[in-house]
Amino acid sequence: MGQSQENNTSGNDTFPPLANLQRLAISESGFVFDPVSGHNFTVNETGLFILRLLQKNNRLEPLLDRLTTEYDSPRRELERDVLEFAGLLRDYVGE
Repeated sequence: MGQSQENNTSGNDTFPPLANLQRLAISESGFVFDPVSGHNFTVNETGLFILRLLQKNNRLEPLLDRLTTEYDSPRRELERDVLEFAGLLRDYVGE
């Protein structure tokens, strides 16, 4: 949490590798399955939206840009929530 926004967006280390995200099987109901690790979890509507975006581009800035247009929340709050979600994803999908 003590990192500046610039440090968080400087590389792809915020999220799991794009290949790991792209291998996920995601249902419309939010059930997520990783066929490599065997892990599965569920996400809410916002998590589903974020995962779909991440499967196309796992960079923080474009994701935050899109979220700020879709949701009525301060960018700083969205960034905090996304970084927390990213930590959970790394635990389930790997780095």
